[in-house]
Amino acid sequence: MTGVEFDPDLAALMREGPVTRIRLPHGEGWAWLVSRHADVRTVTNDPRLSRRAVAGSDVTRLAPHFIPVDGAVGFEDPPDHTRLRRAVAPAFTSGGVERLRERAGAMLDELVDGVLRDGPPADLVARVLAPFPLAVVCELMGVPAEDRPAMHEWTSLILSSAEGAGRSERARNAMCGHFERLLAERHGTGGEDVIGLLSAAVADGEITGAEAVGLALLIQIGGEAVTNNTGNMAYLLLTRPELMDRLRREPGVRATAVDELLRWIPHRNGVGLCRIATEDLTVGGRRIRRGEAVYVSYLAANRDPEVFSDPDGIALDRSPNPHVAFGYGPHYCVGALLARLETELLFAALVDRFPGMRLAVPEEELRWRPGALIRGPEGLPVVW
Repeated sequence: MTGVEFDPDLAALMREGPVTRIRLPHGEGWAWLVSRHADVRTVTNDPRLSRRAVAGSDVTRLAPHFIPVDGAVGFEDPPDHTRLRRAVAPAFTSGGVERLRERAGAMLDELVDGVLRDGPPADLVARVLAPFPLAVVCELMGVPAEDRPAMHEWTSLILSSAEGAGRSERARNAMCGHFERLLAERHGTGGEDVIGLLSAAVADGEITGAEAVGLALLIQIGGEAVTNNTGNMAYLLLTRPELMDRLRREPGVRATAVDELLRWIPHRNGVGLCRIATEDLTVGGRRIRRGEAVYVSYLAANRDPEVFSDPDGIALDRSPNPHVAFGYGPHYCVGALLARLETELLFAALVDRFPGMRLAVPEEELRWRPGALIRGPEGLPVVW
């Protein structure tokens, strides 16, 4: 699939029923896929469906290896999951994220100023959409500037299967080792950034060193997912100029437009981590047995016609918009507020500072990241 095409296999499964059987490229056995909005929210909030039970299981899955390390927040259930998130919560509150707004805006302005100074053509991905989220998440994490290129390379390998499972896993281990060193250097020092918060939590005995590393890993790679998500958004605005024109004419619609594009764009390939049923239960009229794996599709839930009128259309002023692009329940994305802040800043920059922006090459010449778990364009050459 290229561009923002909705996965035809997922569309077929949605037509087949709200709960269907699937088998993915890696791992063993079969799993259930839940696609209806109400059922997705039920599954993600049901304590009888465990993420912890997935650890050590060779369940059928999309990725060649599990991205979270054992003991990481992605593989935990409450109350341990709650304990881990509490360690970094101050960095992700509305106040914590807002403290970054001015610095993030300045970093973005510097990038855009450089592009405008050099003049067209320019690759939006290379010049803005990749370096900006990387700089922001590293600022939030407390990752030194000299370490950021390595973080970006590791993240790209971790989030792709194109280079093979071995290289991807080596990149994950390298990033974990780097965070181990950063946490050791900052041991007990505290601070408002994520590394400082984690080092203080380890020193206080609230979390273990391994848990701190696992949490840092997921936040770091999740932060760079903004690159691909905003790349998809920029692609959409460039190929549907009526959307860009409306955002220029009606600045007041931009907040709801961000939510609508988050809902509509199929930002990932396949599904994420599954859950394991710890007892027999019923979902969407299907009997799920103890020990069976259950996946949810947030993409499918965001196209549920029972919740969203004209779900395949784009309504920039859609309200209410109960999309689940950031997940739902205890595993709701810890960085959702940060991702929204970055996206809003990028929206404003693209719409207001690049009048007349358009693709510099025919749309069919664009290339998309091969094997990426999170979809996105490799480049977006533009002129203005």
